[in-house]
Order: sequence, then C-alpha cells, then structure tokens
Amino acid sequence: MRTEQPKMIYLKDYQAPDYLIDETHLTFELFEDHSLVHAQLVMRRNPERGAGLPPLVLDGQQLELLSVNLADQELTDADYQLSDSHLTVHPTSATFTLDTTVKIHPETNTALEGLYKSSGMFCTQCEAEGFRKITYYLDRPDVMSTFTTTVIAEQHSYPVLLSNGNPIASGPGEDGRHWATWEDPFKKPAYLFALVAGDLWCVEDTFTTMTERTVALRIYVEPENIDKCQHAMTSLKKSMRWDEETYGREYDLDIFMIVAVNDFNMGAMENKGLNIFNSSAVLARAETATDAAHQRVEAIVAHEYFHNWSGNRVTCRDWFQLSLKEGFTVFRDSGFSADMNSATVKRIQDVAYLRTHQFAEDAGPMAHAVRPDSFIEISNFYTLTVYEKGSEVVGMIHTLLGAEGFRKGSDLYFERHDGQAVTCDDFIKAMEDANGADLSQFKRWYSQAGTPRLAVSESYDAAAKTYSLTFRQSCPDTPDKVEKLPFVIPVELGLLDGKGAGIALRLVGEAAAGATSRVISVTEAEQTFTFVDIAEQPLPSLLRGFSAPVKLSFPYSRDQLMFLMQHDSDGFNRWDAGQQLSVQVLQELIGQHQAGQPLKLDQRLIDALRTVLSDERLDQAMVAEMLSLPGEAYLTEISDVADVDAIHAAREFARKQLADHLFEGLWLRYQANRELSKQTPYVAAAEHFARRALQNIALSYLMLSGKPEVLAATLDQFDTSENMTERLTALAVLVNSPFEAEKAKALAVFAENFKDNPLVMDQWFSVQAGSTLPGGLARVQALMEHPAFTLKNPNKVRALIGAFAGQNLINFHAADGSGYRFLADLVIELNAFNPQIASRQLAPLTRWRKYDSARQALMKAELERIRASGELSSDVFEVVSKSLA
Repeated sequence: MRTEQPKMIYLKDYQAPDYLIDETHLTFELFEDHSLVHAQLVMRRNPERGAGLPPLVLDGQQLELLSVNLADQELTDADYQLSDSHLTVHPTSATFTLDTTVKIHPETNTALEGLYKSSGMFCTQCEAEGFRKITYYLDRPDVMSTFTTTVIAEQHSYPVLLSNGNPIASGPGEDGRHWATWEDPFKKPAYLFALVAGDLWCVEDTFTTMTERTVALRIYVEPENIDKCQHAMTSLKKSMRWDEETYGREYDLDIFMIVAVNDFNMGAMENKGLNIFNSSAVLARAETATDAAHQRVEAIVAHEYFHNWSGNRVTCRDWFQLSLKEGFTVFRDSGFSADMNSATVKRIQDVAYLRTHQFAEDAGPMAHAVRPDSFIEISNFYTLTVYEKGSEVVGMIHTLLGAEGFRKGSDLYFERHDGQAVTCDDFIKAMEDANGADLSQFKRWYSQAGTPRLAVSESYDAAAKTYSLTFRQSCPDTPDKVEKLPFVIPVELGLLDGKGAGIALRLVGEAAAGATSRVISVTEAEQTFTFVDIAEQPLPSLLRGFSAPVKLSFPYSRDQLMFLMQHDSDGFNRWDAGQQLSVQVLQELIGQHQAGQPLKLDQRLIDALRTVLSDERLDQAMVAEMLSLPGEAYLTEISDVADVDAIHAAREFARKQLADHLFEGLWLRYQANRELSKQTPYVAAAEHFARRALQNIALSYLMLSGKPEVLAATLDQFDTSENMTERLTALAVLVNSPFEAEKAKALAVFAENFKDNPLVMDQWFSVQAGSTLPGGLARVQALMEHPAFTLKNPNKVRALIGAFAGQNLINFHAADGSGYRFLADLVIELNAFNPQIASRQLAPLTRWRKYDSARQALMKAELERIRASGELSSDVFEVVSKSLA
C-alpha cells in the first residue's frame, strides 16, 4: 500500500523557471527492444529569476541515463544527482549546452504516455507530462524552445518518419536503416512535441491560405484505412478556411499532418504541425461510421486545428490555466460546428451534455473551478469543467461584448501574446483592453466552483403597465469550501404577449424601447429589473440560447411551457420548454411509482409532442431533439436522492405511452424518411443528418409497440441499409427488444461483417453494454471474453465498461452492488498499467452521495476497497481520496 500521500500542487506556489531552453536538438534511434534518445539543450539562466546559478533540476521518469555532458564536459556520477523523477546538474555559467543520452522502452509502455508502440507504430503522447518519459527536460508549459528532431529507424518496417515542423533533410543509413530530420521554427513547450514512425499510407491535399501560401495537407493511416480519410480531410480544409474568415488566423507552417493511432488515451492531440489522433476521431465513411461519428470527426479535426493559435502559438503558463486553451478552443469548435450544421441543434446538444454530465461533476467530490487552485495529478483535470464549462465562460464573454467586441479582444490577445505562455487573466485583460470593459467581477467564473442557481420571480402591475423580474442567485458549497460571491450572469430574455408575439423591451430609465430580445447582467445576490409599457401580463422567455451555465428556476405551469414550445422565437428555448414539461411529467410518474400508485401520463405531453411531430415547417433535427425525453442520467442529476428503479420505470412507461399514442405520426415520418434514405446516396451534411435523426428516433419509439410491421421494417433497415447510422440504430432497437431470435441473428451477422474493423466492433460492444434489459452485467462480462475485446486498448474500455457504468444506470446500480464490485475490480486492474484510463472509469462511483443509503454504503465500500488495494497511481489515488473525503 501507499505509505505517503502524493504531493498536492498549488497554483499559489507557481514560480517562473530558473532556466530557459532556447534550442532543443533531439535524435531518436528506434529499435525493436529499446530506443536511444540523444538530447542537446541550448540553455540559459532565466533573467527574471535574478543572479546566481542555482542547480538545474530536470524532470525524468522511467529513463535509463547513459551519459551526461555539461558545457562540453562529460560528467561522472559524482557530478550530478539522480532520482526516480529528476536529474540535477550544476551549471557554472549563465549560458551552456547540456547533452544527455537515455535508453527507454516504448515497446513495453502500456500507459500510452511519452513514446510508445501502437500496432507496430512508434508514436508519442506528451500532454500533460509525458515528455519526461522521453528524455530529461524542463517538462512544463512555460519553457518554450525551438525543436530540431532526427528520427532513425529500420526502413522496411518504418518507412515513414515524422516529427513537428517542416522536413529539412532525409537519407539512407547503415544496415537497412534510414533517417529524417524535422525543424519546427516556432517555440513550443515539450508537451507539444510529437514523433511518429511506421508503415503508413497517406491521403494528400493542399490548402491555399488567405495570403496565397500553399500548405501541404497529409493524413497518415494504416493501409487498410486509406479509404476512410476523405471526410477528415474535407473537415480540415473547412476548418482552415473558417478560422481565417472568423478569427483572421492563418496557418503558419508549410505542411500540416494528422496521424491516426489505434491506442490513444484521448481523442486527439494538437502537437504543432503533427496532430496525433485516436483513430476513432479521424476515420469515417458511410458504411462504417454513424452520422454522430462523422460530426465528431469534423468537430475534433477542427478543435485540434484551431489549437494552432489557441494553445500552440499562445500557450498556457502552467497547467492550472488549462482552460485558457481548452475552454477557448471548445468555444471555437462549437462555433464552427454551428456554422457547418444547425446552430440551434448544436446548442441543444451541447447544453444537454453539459447539464447531464458537467453539472453532475460540479455537484460531486471532484468539483473544481474552471481554473483549479490545486491538483495531485494533472491528467485528472482534463475535465468537463475545464473544457465544456470553460467554453461556456468564453461564450458569456462573447455574449457580454458582442461578436464584434469579442473579435477585437481575440485579435488583441493573439497579437499581444504570440509566442508566449500566458494565463486566463491575460485573456481577460485583452478582452477588457480591446473593449474598454471591466470584467473583474466576471473573473469569478474562473475561480469559483459549482453550478450557480438562478431563481426568478415575477410581478405585473396592470395599472402602471410595468412588469418586474427578480433574480436571486446562489451557489451550493463545493469541496474547496470557498465562499461564493455573486457571479456576473448574462441572461438573454424576451417577453411574449398572449398571442405569442415578442414585446419590444424598455427598462425603467431607458429612453425608448429596443428589440424583443436582450441581454441583462445579473451581478448581485438579488436584483430586480422592471420593464415599462407592458400592456398585458407577459410570459417570460428566460436564458435564451442558454446564455449562462446556471440552473434556472421559474414557476412555469405546464400550460405555459406548452405555449412556449409553440410560440417562442428562440429555438433553444422552445426545446427547453419541452424538456421542462417532460421533467415535470416524469417526476410526477416517479412519485406515483414510489407511492405504489398506477402510472398515468399527463395528456399535455402527448398533445405537445403530437403537435411537434406534425409540424412540417420545423427542422427535422429539431423535431428529433424535441421528441427525445430527458435521459435517466439527467433525471438522476436533478434528483436530491436518485431512485434508480423509479426513474427507469417512469421513463420507460412514458416512452411506451408516447409510442402508443403517437404511433400513426411516428410511422408516417419513419416511412417517408426511410423511403428518402433508400433513394438518396449517403451525404455527411446537416439536412441528411436531420432526416436520419428523425427516422431513427421514430423507429426507437415504434419498436416499443411490438407490432409485426415495425419488426419487419427494423429487420429491413438492418439488412438493406448501406450506412452505419441506419444499420446501428436498427441493431440497437433489436437489442433492446423482446425478439430474442432476431436479436441474436442480427448481432451475429453484424459481428461477422465487421470483425476486422475495430472501431465498428466498439459500437457493437456499446450497443450491448447499454441495453437496459435485465442481465446487463452478465452480458458485459461475457463480452469481455470476446476476441475483439482487450483491456489494453482505451477505446475498448470506453466502449464496453464506460458504456455500461456510465449509461446503463438500471443495470450498473443493481441493488446487490454487483455493478460496483465489477467496476472496482477493473479499476484496480487498469491502475497497474494505464492509470489515466483507470481514473476516468471511476466517475460513476464518485457520485455515491446521490443515491439511497443502501447503495451509498455499497459504492463507498468499493471506493475504500480500491484505496486499500495496493500502491495506487497518483491518478487513481486523487480521485478515490477526494471521493471519500
């Protein structure tokens, strides 16, 4: 067992580095049973740190040191100090060169950090602190250096040798080996270093920038995947053009490369000029990837490309500032996806995900501010709070300053800090300076954890024709125990008259009425806004477009929510009114189930969704979103004590009732869209995504009827569809149906057809892991014995274990605790060889306080068993200890 607690690192303790690295020259000799790394660092004393020559302490882990040379002098063991994590040398002048040679073992690196082998290919993952597993270095983001990298390997097995920057030389070596040298002229931290060596094919294209420069574009994949790259290439070119047009950002190198890797802990990595992607985030074609996968590829390609400026050219001073690059870049990629597809549907999907998952994180033991104050293991802070909530914080700045003001601020930020490692404060300062704004109170969004609550009440004075809204903001306690001061909460709102039309808005003291939608800033714990010239009692439409990441409450009646669903001019709020109506109805059903009463669905929900279903003017993607009931995970998140069984029973009852009452409308929509799908070639575009989305949600409802014509249609869709979106939906519908023979046959056919495609088999695993029918754990345990499954591959773990524990709540939360024991056993096993993936699987157990006392005790016991299981990685130790605190 661990005998001492891992060290906590605090933001308040930040100090600039004692030394800087101006140039980094690396030579890699790659062999099958080891690799040699020769590093030459051109260094100098940091002038900001004063006079004197303190010891130089370099980070290094799992390295075998072969030689050290300081200022052309070979050092002996007596001249330096070596520990498991550091090499300390003693410079004798303010400028010097340090040369080291180390031996490492990529071939046995299962943690997938640093340099490792994946499917016979060498590749790297250095963010956040993986470079210290490659060579001794100042492995911190505020040390920026130019890099020149030479890679030497056996030519037959590794014909492609890549690194950051532009290729400057290559040639044959001895004994069948060859070499290539790459030069990156832009200073970068070590976390952005990348290297790839393998037998790869590439798809090539070019892009002409706004200043008429030609950039070579290459996507490298294993030969069998060469036909799955075109969508990623198209997405890349769209991203490059969009970033020029929207942010004025032009790409800077002569070449931009993407490499697809099968074994990867994350989605992708923005290494300068050489992005390394999880293969699931780059490979897509109609026959093997769903519409959601196509959209995910487009978004991730854009995200990593946008990092070239928001993350690479301007990077983080320290890891506490992680949201500086990630939150800002998620905001940028969301804007891109909104422009490429339906902006309203994109917003709906982002908010649904945020409310279900990030709000739960904010309410749990791992809650932290967008800019955390402390951490034990930085890899645990690649969180929804840093990414998704961080994006919402940037979005609020955009809302407050307007599109033009935000662009002025981002231009100043990039111009002022190009080539620097900076902080969230620097980002805010650029926004302030460019707009003459004061965002000092707004910055509390970066330092205060938790999801604010905004309670709203109304008052109408018919005689005075005034209408007042009173806002009361509060924020629950979080583990950091920091006192919560009032946030700046931008609330976009409108007022609707009795016919559903927007009312021109004028606040007390304003000279004239303005638009029918406007933004007000709630800055105090309690604040009232009074509108004048309001001729009748209005209905407020609040938090339009989800203008702030808060939990808003207003005492809407069900009839008022139906009115908003029909009349609100804000598409997001029309959807949200439907969600609020559904929540009220489902919570009523949950109460009935808990009281042992017969379940009865409110007719108003049926009528509202019938109206939506029959509205031919609505975007079909919007109809699909409005037909989607709030998920069990969201119903759990908004419960004080989540009753897993009642939530599942209520939601399944509601789905069945809606299927029965809306059968005719659903069947007509399904048949019309299915006919179009049969006649139309697959296109990865918004209109086609929308049609298939409505077709498939209709099918998932229709199958609940159990009617033979629906079974026949499902089997036909499974057998004859030429795209994965329709085929996988048909499979999922069968897997969750009572038709055992048809289900078994479909699963067998699917597995036989796609046994050689790992990413498609991941979807096969996920469909079965997510099935809420009884026996879920036994199915998952059986699937772990399947030859296509391995715990060593993160995608497999996420597809099977993650889908079961994170999405199949009724089976994971079995009353006997078997799901909890299963997950704890796996975390203990994963901890030994891939700590990052182990800690990320823990999330469902960390939320034990959300459940009834019996389940709490079972979940807590498994966390305690993990803690007592042996020497834990810092990743797992941090999550477990905070969960039990």
